[in-house]
Amino acid sequence: MLSITSGSVSGAPIDVVLVELGAAITGLALLARLAARAGVSPIPLYLLGGLAFGRGGIAPLDSADEVLRVGSEIGAVLLLFMLGLEYTGAQLARGVRGHFRSGLVDLALNAPVGIAAGRIAGWPWSASFLMGGVTYVTSSGIVSKVLADLKWSTKPETPAVISILVLEDLALAFLLPLLAIAADGAGAANLTTVVTSVAAVVVALMLALKAGGWLSTLLAHRSAEVMLLTMFGAVLLVAGGSHRVGIAAAVGAFLLGLALTGSVADQTHHLLAPLRDLFAALFFFFFALQLDPHELLPVLAPALLLALASSATKIATGWWAAARETKDSSARWRAGLLLVPRGEFSIVIAGLAISLPEVGTLAAAYVLITAIGGPVAIRLLSRRLS
Repeated sequence: MLSITSGSVSGAPIDVVLVELGAAITGLALLARLAARAGVSPIPLYLLGGLAFGRGGIAPLDSADEVLRVGSEIGAVLLLFMLGLEYTGAQLARGVRGHFRSGLVDLALNAPVGIAAGRIAGWPWSASFLMGGVTYVTSSGIVSKVLADLKWSTKPETPAVISILVLEDLALAFLLPLLAIAADGAGAANLTTVVTSVAAVVVALMLALKAGGWLSTLLAHRSAEVMLLTMFGAVLLVAGGSHRVGIAAAVGAFLLGLALTGSVADQTHHLLAPLRDLFAALFFFFFALQLDPHELLPVLAPALLLALASSATKIATGWWAAARETKDSSARWRAGLLLVPRGEFSIVIAGLAISLPEVGTLAAAYVLITAIGGPVAIRLLSRRLS
């Protein structure tokens, strides 16, 4: 009789790997339940869970490390793919046209905060640029949850907030290849790779916008099982192929999601949402799993200062963007506060810094503070701002 526990993964017995993986996912489920009961995003709890069971934690998970790593990569890809499904080419065009200046203000105010923090800390320019990316990008997942929980989707400032998020996601398509090269320390010597990567993003974006209807028709099928296998396989193929030609895998997945339209996009969102939630949880958990909690303590104070500074610039960004939609000061405050939380994409950027662990450590503490503090501040002020 064939036994599933007769083999090994990376030298560890399969039964041990399965037990560790099962324990990790069960723990994440408990954390998700706790977050749902408290009405907050589970992302900070996933990060805390990873810290508890990572290097220097109470019970390190060593055997399932490789499986969790692959799962976390899939999580990053699915996060951006599902985000791409939320938008159409028309929405992207409207957002770019209507709030392009707001997007520039967003970049100009928030990226320099992280870059300056890195330089003040004595980091090289490569690490500082990565930190600038971390402070630049708002968490679309957290913002979406807050909008749904507080029923603010119909508020006058919401289009401005959504446009900012779209522009950030579009900017990431161009910035991630540059940031990945910065993380490798390639510098100006690899300018050809930078140009090639950006050109590949432009071509892929144009194909996504122009061939979306044809692609959606090609992939459509009435069977949920067929669609699940088709779309999950397509996401992994596109992500892997994108990485091969110089586009970040997660960006390739985002462009694929952007290309899908109509009922195909709706069906895909319904089928892959549970997978996205599972692998995204593993993504956050695995990121924190690589960190030593003892290393976080010295950076809590700098992370708090960075969070306060970048929260002020995000509030200013939201105030500016909402002014195009409304003159109501409460609406402007809501827009600004909604942009404060950082989360999944800040972690994606920090995850590029494999050879720059100081970025990941500060980013983890920073994301914890903003991901918890942003939604809490919104909830505390929600009655006054409604």
